Amino acid sequence: MTAMKNNGVKDAAAPSRGRFINTGNGPTFQAIDIGHPEYMAVIDPDTAFWSLVKRTKLADVLSGGDMPRAYAKKTKHFTREMNTLRFGLKPSAVYFNPTERCNMNCTYCYIPEKMRREGDHMPEKKLLKALEILKQYFRATLPKGSMPQIIFHGAEPLLNRDAIFAGIEAYGNDFLFGVQTNATLLDDAAVEFLTSRKVSVGISLDAPTAQIADRTRKNWDGKGTFKQVIAAMERLNGYEGWSIICTITNANLRHLTRLVDFFHEHEVPTCLMNIIRCTLPPSRSLMPGDMAAAKYFLAALDRTYELYEQTGRRLTVGNFANILLAIIAPAARRLMCDISPCGGGRCFFALAPNGDMFPCSEFIGIDRFRGGNLFTNDASAVLETEPFRLVTGRKVEDIEPCRRCAIRHFCGSPCPAEAYEMNGGMDKTGAFCEFYEEQVRYAFRVIADGKVDAYLWDDWDKGMKETFNIG
Repeated sequence: MTAMKNNGVKDAAAPSRGRFINTGNGPTFQAIDIGHPEYMAVIDPDTAFWSLVKRTKLADVLSGGDMPRAYAKKTKHFTREMNTLRFGLKPSAVYFNPTERCNMNCTYCYIPEKMRREGDHMPEKKLLKALEILKQYFRATLPKGSMPQIIFHGAEPLLNRDAIFAGIEAYGNDFLFGVQTNATLLDDAAVEFLTSRKVSVGISLDAPTAQIADRTRKNWDGKGTFKQVIAAMERLNGYEGWSIICTITNANLRHLTRLVDFFHEHEVPTCLMNIIRCTLPPSRSLMPGDMAAAKYFLAALDRTYELYEQTGRRLTVGNFANILLAIIAPAARRLMCDISPCGGGRCFFALAPNGDMFPCSEFIGIDRFRGGNLFTNDASAVLETEPFRLVTGRKVEDIEPCRRCAIRHFCGSPCPAEAYEMNGGMDKTGAFCEFYEEQVRYAFRVIADGKVDAYLWDDWDKGMKETFNIG
């Protein structure tokens, strides 16, 4: 049985010979039970190197032999790779909020209600100026030929539709654009504009029926938007660049498997099934228990595999795929919430409608984390301010009990906004520790059973290079 690590690394568990003693001067492996009948995982937590080892050979591997000795020769390389991933990246994306307002009042929204009711739009002229400043910033900081990303985010960006469409039209050759929307304003004209310009479109839906979905996603009059979202899905069908975000709460938890069937039936190419963020108090009323969340979420993942086996068509659950990819090829992961420091202020930052800069959209509305203003401050200098450093300096090694956890680089103790607001500090954990732990165990079982391709995107391993192989 082969396993993979880093850029396509493969490591076959093998009977060991000789001696290898963990004295503290070399790698210190930890064994974790992944719930598989035949294999356990052996991990070096410092580098995220791992191997799947037959239960009958575990004692041999941990006491010494080919695998530990061969790995010891590559430890410095893997350490450099992990350090580059965690500390050597530069921002390449902006979550751009073109308005504070929203036409919905979702129970778990992380943006304060007053902002969503009474907030301002960014005027078109100012939005174009912001894009020009960002263009020049990225031109100076990223390699030549790179295409940074601008994701128009919410509140509800399409409330300021004319301005963002003008920005996409003017800067279509300078950025990869995306729009994350509640879908209520995605009419035929909007869909035609966005799809014809290859803008990625993310919409939100939490359940397969209006009765369930409308419990938490509703407008200011208390009415749900399920029918409008379904209409938008039908308009987007056939377009490769769209996806759906589902937020997992105690209101929809037991319906996730049905939701997978619903998404697959509607030919959704990819989705995110994100556990609720508990940054603001209203969200915490919807928190499911960790083990209940894991039970129903993993059952939903099982269902995606069954549908793939039956039809040959994937429904990739992007947040789980990212955990799986973080194990197989850490440097190739697409999302940066499950590593520490997280991507906030490090791989991306958020822009408020008045130009204020925050490490992540989760911090908009928390003035403590305002680092500066795009229109009045140098963007590079803002990234070095204390509010940003609070986030970019949050390391899992400084958090108890995460610093002792074998899977700390597959989880990252998310989320810093959640940890700060809910638990009182950056050195605290976020929520749902056991939920993330069970995802990692499940991911290792997927690898052990040779099912990886069913859960990841097409051509996920294109361009990867094998750097370690033993067995």
